[in-house]
Amino acid sequence: MITFNIQEVKLKLGNRKQTRVWLSSEIIALGYKPGNVNYIFCNDEYLSALNTKYLAHKTLTDIITFDYTEGKKLSGDIFISVERVAENAGKYGNPFYDELHRVMIHGVLHLAGFKDKTEAEKLEMRKQEGLCIDHLNSSLNNL
Repeated sequence: MITFNIQEVKLKLGNRKQTRVWLSSEIIALGYKPGNVNYIFCNDEYLSALNTKYLAHKTLTDIITFDYTEGKKLSGDIFISVERVAENAGKYGNPFYDELHRVMIHGVLHLAGFKDKTEAEKLEMRKQEGLCIDHLNSSLNNL
């Protein structure tokens, strides 16, 4: 089950059902079964505290993913800073919701085992994000 939780921020999520269908289909396409995937949308302060407490990082980030995947059942908690998403959208000239969807699928890709520490891993992650976003845009065009 995919859930969306909003913590200490204002955020209007669009069609939650359609977003769940998209995320579930991407999880299946990656060779997994959707388990419990919880999205928690929060602010920089909230995410920064988690980053410091659990990862010992003192930098701002747009996403932290806690992986609870067992076998082929993809599960985890995905914390997303709405403030970082908004800033990055402006910085890269992307609409806010396009950037939000990119970060949301980024978390799923981490749960599926994709990394982004090296340049090669980052390139592969971006490629996979792009493919998933293309699937979302294609499904929107077919409605």
